[in-house]
Amino acid sequence: MQDRLLKLGVNVDHVATLRQARGTDYPDVVAAALACEAAGAHGITVHLREDRRHIQDRDVHALRQALRTRLNLEMANSPEIIEIALAIHPDEVCLVPEKRAELTTEGGLDVAGTIEALRGPVDRLNAAGILVSMFIDPDPDQIAACAAIEAPCIELHTGTFCDLPADARASELERLMRGARQAHVLGIQVNAGHGLNLENLSGIFDVPFMDTLNIGHSIVSHAVMVGMQSAVQAMLEAMTAYQGGTP
Repeated sequence: MQDRLLKLGVNVDHVATLRQARGTDYPDVVAAALACEAAGAHGITVHLREDRRHIQDRDVHALRQALRTRLNLEMANSPEIIEIALAIHPDEVCLVPEKRAELTTEGGLDVAGTIEALRGPVDRLNAAGILVSMFIDPDPDQIAACAAIEAPCIELHTGTFCDLPADARASELERLMRGARQAHVLGIQVNAGHGLNLENLSGIFDVPFMDTLNIGHSIVSHAVMVGMQSAVQAMLEAMTAYQGGTP
């Protein structure tokens, strides 16, 4: 398969987590995002949660004004957040499941089980010219449901793969590969993310047709030691080994 550029979206949520821990005005989320862009990131991802535990409304507005690349807004299918997205007009939104007690997003969105609740918001976002992505497990029914509601993009949940021991990942890797192939046949853009770091990243390089990886926690954690630009550059360098997967 011909080599393809694998793009990186850096999630800067946990820069805001550090700020919110002390109620200060630093570290600056916008400054962190601009450092990611300067290092070569292809876009910036933030999750505006209903509980506002890290990213705040003002962050999204400021990022929309400051970014030179793409803004990807992760969000629940919440009427309030949908209206914010339509007003701010990010380049992309990614609908994710959200529970107040979780430490981070746990598993993919049940598109197949909530298809009617999702159809209207997806139609509105599509009509506004915002690329709509669904954060889902690599399940054929979920991918088919994304096609049914005309979501043009999915983000495959890689967290299950990453949480498994290295010698027990083969089955989950095959699920990711099958899911990417199915989405590609349906004309759906394939992104991926959750739990990826420099150690496990190459394990998903057999997954074909991937366009963008959205990675946050591991990059921000690495940045504590080496700085944001160096952490982003290290991830980008690791991603150059992707040759398009196994079609």
